[in-house]
Amino acid sequence: MYLQRTIRQKIRVEGVGLHSGQPAALVFCPAPVDTGIHFVRSDLPERPSLRVHADNVRATSQATTLGGAEFSVATVEHCLSAMAALRVDNLNIELKGPEIPIVDGSAKPYLDAILKVGLVEQEAPRRYWYVHSPIHLGEDQKQASVFPYNGLRVSCTIDFPHPKIGKQTIDIDINATSFEREIASARTFGFLKDVEALRARGLALGGTLENAVVLDQDSIMNPEGLRFSDEFVRHKVLDALGDLTTLGAPLLGHVVLYRAGHDLMNRFVRKIMATPECVRLQELGSAPPALSDGSEEDRKREFQLQGVVVDRDTTRPGY
Repeated sequence: MYLQRTIRQKIRVEGVGLHSGQPAALVFCPAPVDTGIHFVRSDLPERPSLRVHADNVRATSQATTLGGAEFSVATVEHCLSAMAALRVDNLNIELKGPEIPIVDGSAKPYLDAILKVGLVEQEAPRRYWYVHSPIHLGEDQKQASVFPYNGLRVSCTIDFPHPKIGKQTIDIDINATSFEREIASARTFGFLKDVEALRARGLALGGTLENAVVLDQDSIMNPEGLRFSDEFVRHKVLDALGDLTTLGAPLLGHVVLYRAGHDLMNRFVRKIMATPECVRLQELGSAPPALSDGSEEDRKREFQLQGVVVDRDTTRPGY
């Protein structure tokens, strides 16, 4: 069977808040079995916590914001995407303020932090959302679907009327290896005209060319250029993975997205959970599902990234 996992020990990530521009930090902390992933305000009385779940999504304009009675936290998707790729089941994310650090605008600093301390198995089985019939949600020119698949695969298409973006598509099996190599370092992006409007409202004060790809009318303003020729669509996959963590359990399925932003993703997650005739929560048996295509070296690397000892039979991870 596949066991739940948490991290081995605490680790801190520092940076600045996207909107305030002030120093911000979070601490990843191990959590007991069946905790799920929670944000915790350690600076507030009684340390209130907020579960990462679709029911707690309060806003989806430009980023995903989770909120409850005591506090809210925005732009959670970059951090959470790394948890999805590494299959971290139980984690407390401690904050001492209203913002998490934007770091470099990607998920890589969060991924690196988790890999540095490693993961540990827990004595309880993991439950998955297992898709056995297709689910679709479409609105105007935006579409999201999920089909049965023995793993997690994302096919994503974006289409922006900008000469440096245009139409981009990527199709990728998500695991620790592919996420680290192809997705984690893709940065968030925005347009100069929108940044100026946000700053006029006292927002995005921490946004710089150090933590976002910024485009003016015709070009990319970052002097170093892009990390990938299609960095924009890769970042949209990163965002989608973060939003999928609000399912409360990992998804097994082929997710197909067309121009899907945070709002559509939140509605899509809610539809998945509300369609029991097409999906069910279940534990996987002792026989592991087929691994995504890749070399034996890639499979070993995937297990190592997830803090798992590779047995001599390299087709069977010890989780």
